[in-house]
Amino acid sequence: MSLRGLLDRLDTAQFNVLIVPESTTGRLAQHYAGFRQIADPAPPRNSFVAGRQFGLLNFLRTFPAIAKRARFLKRHRVDIVHTNDGRTHASWALAAKLAGARLVWHHRGDPTARGIRYVAPLLADQILAVSSFALPGGKVGAARTAKVVHSPFDSSMTFDRQASRDKIIAELGLDPDTVLCGYFGLFIERKRPLKFVEAVGELAQLMDRPVAGVMFGEALDEAMPTSIGDHIAQLPANARVALMGYRTPGHEWLVGCDLLLVPAIDEPLGRTLVEAMLVGTPVVATNSGGNPEALANDCGVLCEGDDPTDMARKARDLLHDPEQVAAMVSRARARAVDNFSEERHVQSIEEIYLRLAG
Repeated sequence: MSLRGLLDRLDTAQFNVLIVPESTTGRLAQHYAGFRQIADPAPPRNSFVAGRQFGLLNFLRTFPAIAKRARFLKRHRVDIVHTNDGRTHASWALAAKLAGARLVWHHRGDPTARGIRYVAPLLADQILAVSSFALPGGKVGAARTAKVVHSPFDSSMTFDRQASRDKIIAELGLDPDTVLCGYFGLFIERKRPLKFVEAVGELAQLMDRPVAGVMFGEALDEAMPTSIGDHIAQLPANARVALMGYRTPGHEWLVGCDLLLVPAIDEPLGRTLVEAMLVGTPVVATNSGGNPEALANDCGVLCEGDDPTDMARKARDLLHDPEQVAAMVSRARARAVDNFSEERHVQSIEEIYLRLAG
């Protein structure tokens, strides 16, 4: 999503974009429809799974394809290779160096990951991070000049809070007075979907209104939906959690929620957290990862990590103080517009591209 926000606004007089997906018929290829695409010349026999830890053995699996990918980059006269996650870093970083291309290593994950600590400083020409939390430690090689470039967000998106809320209420057959708590993102361990379900249950016991959690996203691990279902089965009578699946654009559903609950641990910078700030949905998030950075200056409420009871209490206090909510969401939107605009992001990346291209 962040990369699409960049590509849509790059100056086409200066930059030619080439997307290289594993498959030109997959969902990512569809997402980037309209841009020139050529399939990976050496796709892996078994695709790497997003969100799963990328270890040394996975990295070694990319070695047989390095020469073919390097020839591909030379043949298409690629000046800059911009990689965005562990899979693409491992697949394309060394090929970029062999081809003589400049490498932009865009880190959107945990700063303790092996790639950002040991590989990026040696191979990258520029390391970018989505938050100060995600910046690599150390001062070796490219780590010396690593910098934060916040992800781009469309601050002009329109929304209708009541219509969105009514749509969720009607779809699930809920009492109109129900408190709607939103979860948006992959169902992976780092994002703590099980803690979200527990927090909804805890909040229901603190409120004199029914409480519902709406979870938008999908699981990458087959066992996760079963675990979520087991947790849902233990909820109190006045609590409900519904799995809504993957839906886009997400902000049209996020705006219908009374609260966004972010139980993630070590999340570099969650997109939905910033989108909530832009559409006026108050946020309760763990004091972990990039959350405090995004919600600085009282733009949200922070709670203890892995503590659904504390999250529920902070959510209850917020729901009982509408004046605080109104002031907080006003500050949050102003901060999000100022710090996470598409214009600022694109300008920063274009300056980096031009410098690397000489």
